[in-house]
Amino acid sequence: MKAWFNKQSRLVQLILLLIPFVNWIVELCVRWSNFFEKKSGFSLIVAIVYTILGMPLGWLDFVWCLLFKHLVFAK
Repeated sequence: MKAWFNKQSRLVQLILLLIPFVNWIVELCVRWSNFFEKKSGFSLIVAIVYTILGMPLGWLDFVWCLLFKHLVFAK
């Protein structure tokens, strides 16, 4: 899912992160797929934090994606 998200055009990424509920679903999919891919403690912590605080942190990811073209901790 992380690779799929990073392959999308910047406009599509920003639109996905701009819509509140869609933002949270995209965050969940990207964070948990990143954890299952890497299986590290840090990626597990990030996945859990984004599961609980997904909506507010989604706006942080929107700005981060706008500046750096990828999600926080998911390059």
